[in-house]
Amino acid sequence: MSSNNSTRNCDIAQSEKQPPLGQWSTGLFDCLEDRSNCLFTCFCPCMAFGRIAEIVDRGTTSCAVVGTIYHVLASVGCGWLYAGSYRTKLRGHFSLPAAPCHDLLVHSFCCVCSICQEYRELKNHGIDPSIGWQANVEKWNREGVKPPMVEPAMAR
Repeated sequence: MSSNNSTRNCDIAQSEKQPPLGQWSTGLFDCLEDRSNCLFTCFCPCMAFGRIAEIVDRGTTSCAVVGTIYHVLASVGCGWLYAGSYRTKLRGHFSLPAAPCHDLLVHSFCCVCSICQEYRELKNHGIDPSIGWQANVEKWNREGVKPPMVEPAMAR
């Protein structure tokens, strides 16, 4: 009975920390809610994006590789195309709306703000992008917590 109660308490604690499904936990222009994330993204957008992509891809791509690809594309003005596709994947994991508009438009007009928002979203869902996918999985296993990502729905 004791282990059942501790499991239930863990589930309750996890659900209290999780933002509600179906909506962003912060707004696109709420960058200053997490000043360290804001500064990091402003000065190192390639690294911030690489961390997001590693988590969104569940560790199948590395932060360094994705960050480098983003840097190359951004240097020719096309980074928003690549980053916008990852915003779409992130939204799929958490059932988030395309807000305030389509993902590619958000990244083309507000790239740094959108990367900040995506990074905050992962953190607000209990994921630490700075430690990478594998370290997050190990942390969840130690704590006995299921990964806070929704499985993508099957397409017809």
